[in-house]
Amino acid sequence: MRRNPETVRRWIREGKLASQRVGTQHLIEEDAIDALVIKDPVIPSRFDETSVSGEPMPNFLGALYRSRMSQ
Repeated sequence: MRRNPETVRRWIREGKLASQRVGTQHLIEEDAIDALVIKDPVIPSRFDETSVSGEPMPNFLGALYRSRMSQ
C-alpha cells in the first residue's frame, strides 16, 4: 500500500493508524496496517471503478487482505 508520507502522518494524528514515536520516527506495527486496510480498503486511483459493462469493479486489494487474514 503506497501512500504519501503526509497521508500516513494524518492518519496517525487522526487516530486511524496506531504508531509509536521513537525520536523523529513513527514505528507502525504490521497488524495496525492490516487493520486499517481491512476496515477501509482502498482501490488505487489508477484503476477504473467500473468495468467495460458498467458494473462496479471488484475490490481486489480488499479480497487479497481478507484471504491473507483467514490463513
